[in-house]
Amino acid sequence: MGIINIDISVAVLSAGMGTRMKSETPKVLHSLVGVPMVHYIVRETKKISNDINIIIGHKADEVKKSLSDEFSELNFITQDIVNFSGTGGALRNFIPKYNWTLIINGDTPLIISDELQNFITSCNKNINLGVMALKNPKNYGRVIINNNEVEKIVEEKDASESEKNINLVNSGLYLIKSELLTNYIKLLKNENNQLEYYLTDIIELAKKDGESIAVIEVSEKSFKGINNRIELADAENIILDRIREKIMLNGSTIHLPNTVYIENSVEFIGENEIESGVSIYGNSKIINSHIKSGTIIENSYIENSTIGVMAHVRPDSKIIDSKIGNFVEVKKSKLTGVKAGHLSYLGDSEIDRDTNIGAGVITANYDGKDKHKTRIGKNVFIGSDTQLIAPVNIPDNVIIGAGSTIPSKTEVETGSLVISRGNVRIIKNFFFKFFGNSKH
Repeated sequence: MGIINIDISVAVLSAGMGTRMKSETPKVLHSLVGVPMVHYIVRETKKISNDINIIIGHKADEVKKSLSDEFSELNFITQDIVNFSGTGGALRNFIPKYNWTLIINGDTPLIISDELQNFITSCNKNINLGVMALKNPKNYGRVIINNNEVEKIVEEKDASESEKNINLVNSGLYLIKSELLTNYIKLLKNENNQLEYYLTDIIELAKKDGESIAVIEVSEKSFKGINNRIELADAENIILDRIREKIMLNGSTIHLPNTVYIENSVEFIGENEIESGVSIYGNSKIINSHIKSGTIIENSYIENSTIGVMAHVRPDSKIIDSKIGNFVEVKKSKLTGVKAGHLSYLGDSEIDRDTNIGAGVITANYDGKDKHKTRIGKNVFIGSDTQLIAPVNIPDNVIIGAGSTIPSKTEVETGSLVISRGNVRIIKNFFFKFFGNSKH
């Protein structure tokens, strides 16, 4: 019978440099689908414990700030990396609140709380180890088993050639009686090739004391670690699959799902259709809308609308009952019942119902120092290649002729036709005077 209904302290090992990432960013802050990997772990472990301890070291302040900005009631323990490096050194100053401690690596963002709970309920010894059987065990510690008992764990850098051929590896997941953990951490030595204190050495110490170690196999898909950019990309694909599956099961269609990038913070309501190559970021909300191929949406609200092909909706936009077409860019604007078919830039604008935006229309919102608003009323027809120099207000029921430039603060009355064009000048034979009679 497994260990059930227990209070557990959690230790998340997040102090390492992650040198194989080849980055100035701390390893555990590398993002998957817009979220730092250690955030996934904290989010899931908080579902099973109220004593979450984050072991920090390399760029500790950055890691602490990132987590503190997102989560409350975390305990941070700074590892003395100089004197006590390694996973065993990480736990030297850890004081668990409860009788059991769950240890997990900060680079395993694919975990979910249900599988952690399954692991816990499968545990039946004072020391329990999560293992994975991998086709390619490179970069993992090998689990050495004799007579169906765990003998020890050998880190890859200290493993012999025959040990490197073992495919049963340490997942970095442990459930240990807290008293035993505290005692064995004090006994660890750094007599190895890396001169590090290995948490894995507690297995051998426990065996010498007659302790049995339970080995519980866990899923590679949920407990694999991230050591380099390739593994980061593989893990991100797994998270994206989970996100897209959830969206589709809730009633939205996604065409060619593997080409679509959607962050977990995006909310979908009703029936939506998402075409290939779409990217949706941040706290966007999509309601009963059709997002066409190649479109990018960032932190925006879309309702009962069609967006794209190849449109870009930038942050803080709200689009309702509208059709935003090919190569249209919308930024920090509210559009209600608007048609903008193609090739327009609508920035810092408010546009009301039944207004038509022609191709090439620009709301010129920036004067070199400040951003200004363009307000366009109901039932306005704006001809192609028009420039509206903000701040400017266009009232209801106005036509603006194609090719016009409307200066800022121009006063326009309802019902007007507004045309702003230079006179046509024709200079005969200028082509031949400029280029001569030869082809240019």
